[in-house]
Amino acid sequence: MKAQNEQRAGLLYGFGAYGMWGLVPLFWPLLMPAGAVEILAHRMTWSLAVVGLALLAVRRWGWIRELLRQPRKLGLTALAASVISVNWGLYIWSVNNGHVVESSLGYFINPLVSIAMGVLVLGERLRRAQWVAVGLSFAAVLVLAIGYGRPPWISLVLACSFATYGLIKKKLNMGGLESLAAETAMLFLPALGYLLWLGAQDRSSFTSQGVGHALLLAATGLVTAIPLVFFGAAAIRVPLSTLGLLQYMAPVFQFGLGVLYFHEAMPPERWAGFSLVWAALALLTWDALRTARRSRARLVAAPVVAPAPAREPA
Repeated sequence: MKAQNEQRAGLLYGFGAYGMWGLVPLFWPLLMPAGAVEILAHRMTWSLAVVGLALLAVRRWGWIRELLRQPRKLGLTALAASVISVNWGLYIWSVNNGHVVESSLGYFINPLVSIAMGVLVLGERLRRAQWVAVGLSFAAVLVLAIGYGRPPWISLVLACSFATYGLIKKKLNMGGLESLAAETAMLFLPALGYLLWLGAQDRSSFTSQGVGHALLLAATGLVTAIPLVFFGAAAIRVPLSTLGLLQYMAPVFQFGLGVLYFHEAMPPERWAGFSLVWAALALLTWDALRTARRSRARLVAAPVVAPAPAREPA
């Protein structure tokens, strides 16, 4: 009974995390007239404040000394911070400039880019269905490039930056709260310096647009941290395969908002490209579920080897 309650709680946390990530395009336009870089700087600054309070509450500080003693890990953390700042900044810009649908495509193709990186960087071997899924994603990018008259750069940069971030995090092997704290700590001084410079130039919307606007900019820390906390709570309670299926919620919500709420254009070639991506993801999901089912069946069918009886001393 306790295990069922834990799994139910994990599913609710997972729905909460991916639901918030899916609905976040509704939040960024509220921060205008602040530009994407100013919003990004506030997100970095206030995220550190929120994560710092969370660490203070759980009294988890020992990892800092350990991190400082490992130059390689510090370098990877700095690289992760740089990559995620590119991802965050471009996503904010794309939402506030009418590219919600194209940005949602980036997160649809992110699992496929991660698979391609696994082959190219980690030397992983793919099953036949995975090769077909990757091929369909390349065909989708080609169709969209022809339709746009250019490659879908926003989608590709978002997908590649987030896949790279995931790869670095895999090598870092740090907890979600700790890694976010380390990354935002590295970004804090440049972000705060930029905000102070904007203020000195009388170009800061934080000080010129009223208290409500300032509170919304401060809320970027909560918007960043809360879904990550929910995600961490889900990750320890539900199987990874379930979490992998839940991840499609966010781009589905983003796509729906782009088409139905922001009324972005969906010409036939864009529908064709998205259909190829969805077919690739459906194939990928089917293959993952089939592989997991076969693995469980092999474990059940494996003979139980009885331990050899202990010999008596001569």
